[in-house]
Amino acid sequence: MRPSEALRAQSQADWTAITRHPFANALGNGTLPDAAMAWYLVQDYRFIEGFVRLLAQAIAHAPTLADAVPAAQFLALITGAENTYFQRSLAALGHPDMGRDQPTAAATSGFQNLMARAASSGRYSQMLAVLVVAEWTYLDWATHQAPPQDGLPFYLAEWITLHSGPDFAGVVGYLRDQLDAALIAAPEEERSAAADLFREAVLLERDFFDAAMARADQKS
Repeated sequence: MRPSEALRAQSQADWTAITRHPFANALGNGTLPDAAMAWYLVQDYRFIEGFVRLLAQAIAHAPTLADAVPAAQFLALITGAENTYFQRSLAALGHPDMGRDQPTAAATSGFQNLMARAASSGRYSQMLAVLVVAEWTYLDWATHQAPPQDGLPFYLAEWITLHSGPDFAGVVGYLRDQLDAALIAAPEEERSAAADLFREAVLLERDFFDAAMARADQKS
């Protein structure tokens, strides 16, 4: 079993809870209240700053230029097309200020702190462990909802499209390959630290989806 697959298997119950979450299902079938999607996107946009910094650190720590290039290309997508998606979507949902007055949720803060720890660790495997969870869980749930149903608002349909399909699957495949290679080469102590971050990231992703679903239930 690949190291990344073994890590996922150790958190399978929480992983499944994320990737088949009622929030993802409501997003995919168009029953998610706009206010809940707005809350979710405001929180996710705050996640992006830490994610960009973490990804940049991973690029800097990649073993070779060939290892770094796909991540650099992904970084350009995050800071380009995906950043624009957030701006367009939050404006359409009534938050042209990107929700600056909205409190940061506990799960959001937790993931921000986790990414900062991984970025400052100086260990490629630990950075990748968090990046893989963040992107692989999204590929999993979005693939289950793809292709978007006809008639979905663009801020739902495009969110599914951004996180599914062969291009995004290629990004996740690359990140998993990098993590697998880093774990195989790492000493036991470093592998254990990366595994701990992987598990913590899965738990925080589940907390985030649970919090988003609680908002949706309040708005139903």
